[in-house]
Amino acid sequence: MAKTTYYTATSIDGFIADEHNSLEWLFACGSDGDRFGPFFAEVGAFAMGATTYEWILEHEALLAHPEKWRDYYGATPCWVFTHRDLPAIPGADLTFVRGEVRPVHEAMAAAAGDRTIWLAGGGELVGAFADQGLLDEIVLGVAPVTLAAGAPVLPRRLTSERLALVDVQQAEQFAYLTYAVRRA
Repeated sequence: MAKTTYYTATSIDGFIADEHNSLEWLFACGSDGDRFGPFFAEVGAFAMGATTYEWILEHEALLAHPEKWRDYYGATPCWVFTHRDLPAIPGADLTFVRGEVRPVHEAMAAAAGDRTIWLAGGGELVGAFADQGLLDEIVLGVAPVTLAAGAPVLPRRLTSERLALVDVQQAEQFAYLTYAVRRA
C-alpha cells in the first residue's frame, strides 16, 4: 500500500509560505542538496490545494509554457483541491476535486500503487488528510530563514503521542526532519 507523505520546506519559525502566499523566500535560501529529485522519483500520485496550484501556475507561467509541468512532474497524476474553477495546464494529468479527502485518497492510492502519495500542500489540506488518519509521514526541510508570518506548516495540533522522529539529515543549509505519523 502507498505511503502518504507531506514533504515540504518550512522556515525556522514554521511557515511554508509568506503572508502573500509566496514561496519566493525558499528560492533565496540556496540549495537543499537536490533532495527533491530522489524523493519525487518514488512518487506515484500527488495532491495540492488551490493556493499552491495557483502560485506554481503563475510563478512558472505554466499556461504559456505547459511543457515545464512535464519537466517537473512527468506524467505523475495530480489532484488539485479547490472550491473554484481553475485553468488546467495543457497536457498535465490533473484532476480538480472538492469535498472530502478520503475518496480522493483512495483514487490516489489506486493510481500510486506501491509508490508514495505526496501531499505538496498547503498545510490546511494536509491537516484534512491527518484528521482522517490518512497521513503516514511528515518530511520537513527546515530552511535558514524566518518569515514571522504566513501559512503555517500544519494548522493542526499533532502531539508527540502521534509523531515519532525517525530521521534527521543535513543537506547544505537545510535540516531535514522526518516524522512517522501514528493513526489517531
